[in-house]
Amino acid sequence: MTRNDTTLGIWYMVATTLVFAVQDGISQHLATEYNVIMVVMIRYWFFAAFVITIAGRQAGGLRAAAATSQPLVQGFRGLLLAAEICVMVAAFTYLGLVESHAVFACYPLLVAALSGPVLGESVGWRRWTAIGIGFVGVLIILEPGFGVFSPLALIPLASATMFALYGLLTRYVARADTAATSFFWTGMMGAIAMTAAGLWFWEPMTATDWVWMGALCLTGAGGHWLLIKTYESAEASAVQPFAYLQLVFASAIGLVVFNETIRPNVAIGTAIIVAAGLFTLWRARQKS
Repeated sequence: MTRNDTTLGIWYMVATTLVFAVQDGISQHLATEYNVIMVVMIRYWFFAAFVITIAGRQAGGLRAAAATSQPLVQGFRGLLLAAEICVMVAAFTYLGLVESHAVFACYPLLVAALSGPVLGESVGWRRWTAIGIGFVGVLIILEPGFGVFSPLALIPLASATMFALYGLLTRYVARADTAATSFFWTGMMGAIAMTAAGLWFWEPMTATDWVWMGALCLTGAGGHWLLIKTYESAEASAVQPFAYLQLVFASAIGLVVFNETIRPNVAIGTAIIVAAGLFTLWRARQKS
């Protein structure tokens, strides 16, 4: 049941970002020891089981959850998110949590920039200015032209672009499908695709790492459950700015657990990106 309790929704979002940050830390640990595709595949098995359980408890059961008039778009959404997760986890192994999340923080700007061509929404000059300023922040992080530019820095940028497109397609299918249907297709298509790809990369895991894999699956399901509760409790526009806390939590885990560092250009660029992103969210709320 949907209600409007902004304070509760904010606390749910804070908890969501913390759980997802922990999930990212576990993903980085496992992906440095095992193949990324295998790790994501096992995570999706649990995710699919969680989706089926949720759908089975809704009115109409699995049949109602799977019913859609736009199966191609829903299927593509599911495949896109699975691919995005693989790309982002790979970014963790190459760049660490701090720099990966610093670049990924630009995805709300990409959503705003792509909302016109994808959804036909109007983007005013103020938001275009904020988008441009935000990408100055991305350039500050990437440092093109200073020393040797690492193409690896483009991996989280690709992930952010994929996630932005996934978000826009989610808004697109919401015009005809329920959130339960989109959630079902996301989990099932991802599980099918990752199983087809991941079984080729299977490798034995230690008992300790199976415990970590279990924790990864639980944080994934728990994070999605918390996100559902977030949007049941409050309007998305009210809680979305707090999603940036995942950057804070993930960076803290990177610093404390993985002994990462924050370079000055990353701190400056991230501050610019977050400020620009918050402005675009504020403008979107003002227009709505």
